[in-house]
Amino acid sequence: MRTDTFEYDLPARLIAQEPRPRGESRLMVLHRSTGETELRRFEEFPSFVRRDDVVVVNDTRVIARRLRARSERDHEVEALLLRRTAPDVWECLAKPSRQLRPGSTCRLDLGADGWVTVDIIDRTPEGGRALRFAEPRLADLAGEAGDVPLPPYIHSRLDDEERYQTVYAAAPGSAAAPTAGLHFTPETIDRCRAAGAQVAPITLHVGVDTFRPVRADEVDDHVMHGEDYCISAASAGIINSAVGRCIAIGTTVVRALESATDDQGIIREGPGRTQMFIRPGYTFGAVDALLTNFHLPRSTLLMMVCSLAGTEAMLAAYRRAVAEEFRFYSFGDAMLIV
Repeated sequence: MRTDTFEYDLPARLIAQEPRPRGESRLMVLHRSTGETELRRFEEFPSFVRRDDVVVVNDTRVIARRLRARSERDHEVEALLLRRTAPDVWECLAKPSRQLRPGSTCRLDLGADGWVTVDIIDRTPEGGRALRFAEPRLADLAGEAGDVPLPPYIHSRLDDEERYQTVYAAAPGSAAAPTAGLHFTPETIDRCRAAGAQVAPITLHVGVDTFRPVRADEVDDHVMHGEDYCISAASAGIINSAVGRCIAIGTTVVRALESATDDQGIIREGPGRTQMFIRPGYTFGAVDALLTNFHLPRSTLLMMVCSLAGTEAMLAAYRRAVAEEFRFYSFGDAMLIV
């Protein structure tokens, strides 16, 4: 299957640069059985939830920070802190990475707390660097400095950083937000419960590769990035015992649930790491419906939603979304696949 199968034309003006108030986005509903679409508002989402369904959300919280840095030779560098692996160590991506050589040092701009010198102790599997701070207190400050790292297609600054967190974010660890969840308000969740559904949180920490298009000409040649997830015993029990549908809020939930599902269709509790690449031809074992945003051309996320709804139907829905001037990507409008 060729990667250019998942190409579509999108005017740049439809790429959302800032979020609407929570709950006020538009919603396209795509019916898998017919391929038909209907145009709604996100506030209507709970009306599609049925008694005995389970709505599964990703409660990860974004912790990544984008900082200014200076190399040992005083070159300007951008450092994106991704994860803290020890009290005094952060892993980061650096741009340009060649300026931060393992065995050297660099200085990080902690804003009001000034500049701090750190040791570059290693390379990371993603091609980044591991930075060691002189003491854990400085690593704490680094985790609070800089800016939240918005996706590269968003060029506006976000005044309220909490708008890039879901209202149910609880487990620190992500480099990016699970953006389908950004539409939810506490009232939306209450209305899902009032409809007779249960709401089950799981955790998948989103990696930076989630925004990268597939570069290979053939889909099967793409190497998928890995992400860590965890499903509690309580949430696994709720999902496994549900009589109704499993409605995933976002592609991250799909990836975690499908990775944790055994051959009998049972969700396994506990931590895991997934490199699952869901594309057309995949048979879903856990997920029945999906709320998601509109995804980048040639991306693994677009391939995933095509595998659920059918490539032809999905691309037709995207063409309608463009014609109806829906807003695209992380701060854009939503699609419900039922």
